[in-house]
Amino acid sequence: MLPLLLRRAAARAPLLRAGSGAPGNAGLSHSEPRARRGHGEEEEEDEGCYRLYPGHIPTSPLQKALLAAGSAVMALYDPYRHDMVAVLGETTGCLALPNLRDKMKHHPEGYRILQERPRIRLSTLDMSWLRGLPDGSLGREYVRFLEDNKVSPDTRMPPKFVDDEELAYVIQRYREVHDVMHTLLGMPTNMLGEVVVKWFEAVQTGLPMCVLGAAFGPIHLSTRKLQVLATELIPWAIRSGRNASCILNVYYEQRWEQPVESLREEIGIFPPPAVHVNPPFLGQQNDVIGNKELNPESAETAAACASVRELIAVWVN
Repeated sequence: MLPLLLRRAAARAPLLRAGSGAPGNAGLSHSEPRARRGHGEEEEEDEGCYRLYPGHIPTSPLQKALLAAGSAVMALYDPYRHDMVAVLGETTGCLALPNLRDKMKHHPEGYRILQERPRIRLSTLDMSWLRGLPDGSLGREYVRFLEDNKVSPDTRMPPKFVDDEELAYVIQRYREVHDVMHTLLGMPTNMLGEVVVKWFEAVQTGLPMCVLGAAFGPIHLSTRKLQVLATELIPWAIRSGRNASCILNVYYEQRWEQPVESLREEIGIFPPPAVHVNPPFLGQQNDVIGNKELNPESAETAAACASVRELIAVWVN
């Protein structure tokens, strides 16, 4: 159903002759030629349905609602469907994205990012240089995170359904700094780590997609992980998200040599809690808090599960 909607949306999107640029590089640079109206395309433009950047798929409010509903169901069913998570973020971010853009415009470093449109991709990263940086630096730890978790910055999908070229870059930037957030927060790419990062990003960005992931992601966790989440990680993620400055206002490409601890302090992220689950990252088994094994049948675990539900209720309301 959802792929059919995507194909229909693409088919209904009349195309103005786009300027040069690789598909998917939304808002890469202000210097890129603007799309020009070709002969015979006046009717399509009058309808207000034309592409604003390479890869853009114009959609009506009804189409966005259907895409949002379908992608939300699929993302809840399979949180690792990153394509569905991306569609959900774009079709529900109509209020949060302008707010993030305004925060960037009113911050010197954020404004420069909007003007220069940097990208975090393998084609823009000197991986050999980053690997050679000292341990503890942002660049070295970022590469270590990518290698340990077998992920690539090139897997981030380009925006399609954001009907504003500048806002399309904002959500692209959010996606490309997501792995940097994992690095700063010390979280892996397993479900527990993703839920913690989503709580932090939900507080930071207000994106409904992040709120949904934070609220419903815990249903995929075991009771042992729920205890860790409720007693240590969620409270820390919420405090850090509220205390930190806007994560999109940092020019990470110019901070690779900066120590992670120094950057955390500058942004306002509190040090990660002393929770050890297969250090250095949170693993899948043998979960412990300090030296204490988590008993899934204990009253403490049951209380932790209740705490998660209370935290979710407070956040949603």
